[in-house]
Amino acid sequence: MHSACLGKGELSDQWLFGPALMPCPVSHYKARSRAVYFPAGGWYDFYTGAYIDGGRTREMPAPYSRMPLFVRAGSIIPFGPDMEWSDQYPAEDIRLYVYAGADADFTLYEDDGLTYAYEKGACSRIPIHWDDAARRLTIGARDGRFPGMLTERHFHVVLVDRATPHAYDPDAEGVPCAYAGEAVTLNL
Repeated sequence: MHSACLGKGELSDQWLFGPALMPCPVSHYKARSRAVYFPAGGWYDFYTGAYIDGGRTREMPAPYSRMPLFVRAGSIIPFGPDMEWSDQYPAEDIRLYVYAGADADFTLYEDDGLTYAYEKGACSRIPIHWDDAARRLTIGARDGRFPGMLTERHFHVVLVDRATPHAYDPDAEGVPCAYAGEAVTLNL
């Protein structure tokens, strides 16, 4: 269906995955583009970092090698190392992708990944806040503990905004931040 033909209520093949991600699969044989409706606000192409104004439908590339995926402006998405199982090795290095354009909040939740001890409170939460106007990221004080928990870790903050589009890269350097459980603020 051509983007000009999309009307209200005709979106049956794209959705929001949580508050931040919008996957838009391609289901037409040999299609290399597709109409995507972008809800109001700003959006970023996950693979290029390009900014897209919302509130309208656009024809977007849909290469054979990947599904179109977009990120809402005002999102924080953490990426840890590739692992085959939850405790293969400690997730000491986390890449935090911050998609500018609105304030954002995210809570990094962790538990031992093996037992039901979290049901008795054996877990931790790290609040993360992006203040868009001040261009400031605050990684808050850790709340909670559990046996085997990492006490120190490294965040690498990758800011994606209109002026500095960044495609997702699992090895992106970003702005380094050592974290030991106490609040840390970065001006980006």
